Amino acid sequence: MKNIHIFGFSVIHVILLGLLLLGLSSCEDPIDIDLQTGPSQLAIDGWLTDQPGPQTIKLTKTTGYFDAAQPPAALGATVIVADEDSVIHEFIDVKGNGTYVWTPKPGEVFGKIGKKYLLGIRFEGQEYYAISQMNAVPAIDSLVFREEKPNPLEDRKGFAGEFYATDLPNQTDYYWIRTYRNGKRLDETSDIVVSYNGSFNGSADTDGLLFIQPIRTSINPDSLYNRNDSVKVEVLSITPDAFYFFQQLSTQINNGGLFASPPANVPTNVVNRNASGPKAVGFFGVSAVSSKTVKVEEVNIRPSED
Repeated sequence: MKNIHIFGFSVIHVILLGLLLLGLSSCEDPIDIDLQTGPSQLAIDGWLTDQPGPQTIKLTKTTGYFDAAQPPAALGATVIVADEDSVIHEFIDVKGNGTYVWTPKPGEVFGKIGKKYLLGIRFEGQEYYAISQMNAVPAIDSLVFREEKPNPLEDRKGFAGEFYATDLPNQTDYYWIRTYRNGKRLDETSDIVVSYNGSFNGSADTDGLLFIQPIRTSINPDSLYNRNDSVKVEVLSITPDAFYFFQQLSTQINNGGLFASPPANVPTNVVNRNASGPKAVGFFGVSAVSSKTVKVEEVNIRPSED
């Protein structure tokens, strides 16, 4: 096999180096940011899946903490993703807006369960990389609804959804649950839902069991669903460091009040090849996805549990 090089690295060497870093530090690289005057950093939003269609990685540059403007796009970067077999996927910023896209050939799908993937980025004279692995994910068996009130003080009723899936047995699994209502993803801070073996982190031994009810019902908007809404639920496999990333991200976004925990840096798995160079923020991950889409209609409505 031809030994392909990326940014001066052999793909095999970079993957081995990244795996060593994973073993030593779980790919957690704390970021120190001066809230008002800190230097701009590269921000990576890259989540790739095994679903058909183009894959995207969005690159921006951080701005001051009190800057209300949209973060500027990181333009002119070289972005690749390679797998363990040195297969290279090149991501191109076709529209010049910082969204780098890989477009598959007909019948081609990104990603295989069990494989590791290396992200390589060259930007403003710096070279960054990250490694993630695509793990298996259980199927969603069903998605049903029950009529109830959004809260006891309202007369109006809506439909609360609940999905059913069973954790993969005899291994430790981490999942990310995403929900869409009529084609639009639920993206409030409360909608960041991750799970450890179908439960919460260390809350019980749930290996191989049905996802617990708080996870199964985490897919509901505050107003609940309306009849004839289309609801899609996805379960994505994630790595342990991605699970921790989402936990910390949710904590920091919702951090407030008298008894709030002290602010902390959200970890990243993106590493600068130059240890003394500028650090990056954000995360790179790959996921296998299972999903189910149904409408809120009689065939999917179950009797209320009241």
